[in-house]
Amino acid sequence: MPQPSTAARPVVAVCGATGLVGRTMIHVLLERDFPMRELRALASARSAGTTLTVDGHAYPVAEATPEAFEGVDVALFSAGGSVSRALAPEAARRGCTVVDNSSAWRMEPGIPLVVAGVNDADAADHEGIVANPNCSTMQLMPLFQALRDAVGLRRVIVDTYQAVAGTGEKAVDELEAQIRAHAAGAAKVARVYPHPIGFNALPEIDVFLDNGYTKEEWKVVTETRKILHLPDLPVSCTAVRVPVFVGHSEAVHVETARPVSPDEARALFAATPGVVVVDEPREHRYPLATDAAGTDEVYVGRIRADASRDDGRGLAFWVVADNLRKGAATNAVQIAELLLARGWLPAASRRDAVAPGRGAAAGA
Repeated sequence: MPQPSTAARPVVAVCGATGLVGRTMIHVLLERDFPMRELRALASARSAGTTLTVDGHAYPVAEATPEAFEGVDVALFSAGGSVSRALAPEAARRGCTVVDNSSAWRMEPGIPLVVAGVNDADAADHEGIVANPNCSTMQLMPLFQALRDAVGLRRVIVDTYQAVAGTGEKAVDELEAQIRAHAAGAAKVARVYPHPIGFNALPEIDVFLDNGYTKEEWKVVTETRKILHLPDLPVSCTAVRVPVFVGHSEAVHVETARPVSPDEARALFAATPGVVVVDEPREHRYPLATDAAGTDEVYVGRIRADASRDDGRGLAFWVVADNLRKGAATNAVQIAELLLARGWLPAASRRDAVAPGRGAAAGA
């Protein structure tokens, strides 16, 4: 287990800083006033030498190499699985604690998979790498934790309706182009997805596996079990890409071990930190992706008894969150905050942390 840290202001790196999630990570670090004394923006060789500006702060972009992590206390990775596989161990060997947003390490034995506020204690056992869950899994976990602890979970079925921002900037641009093409009466060209996403719904996210599920769907299955420490929990998922820019929505059905009424579930969810209940359907008030975008909360509504059961042990509800923030960047920053607060940044304890400020020499 890492030894307690005495560093007040660690050196932070963001690997994949020029991407949608990477830029959001920097924005969230600044917004939450994370006490860093230096921030290093790292990206591919193609972006190295450029300057990245976030919230008026300018950062010189350096190439993400093993040597770039010398002197770094904590690094937030969002550069894809292959980069994480290659560089996260190199960073850890240099005393850096990595919070990785890719799928590379999530299901590795011994690598903690953490949702802040749900299974914080798991992060204590890290050996240099902490995994950030998939965005679709992330927003479910506070709700599932509340149900697990209060009435028990027996079975979970999730259908996701995922925004194009989850694919990246090219997908956002493609949706915009297809909307313009539709308005102009022109053909909608698909390059990022196998079919046009504009005014469409694609039940294909990531590659198909031999069991008929997509990799995205299987992440929800396996990650849910690991985070909740319920290795045998029956979980099924269908993941659908929809023409929404930011914000994943999910239709959820759960079977519980003990009966629970919709009113009891609303009270449980309302008492869960980071969860907002929006559940007045007769007034047309329920969680919307457009309302969740730009926020860090998980929104839940349409809470009702599962009509397929008559024993009170089934619930159906609708969950929405910003996939760039809570689904990725904010949780990564919250994990870094947790590591710092608990003294679980081992390299930082060996460094001076006297210099004030929160940016690099570029004046950030």
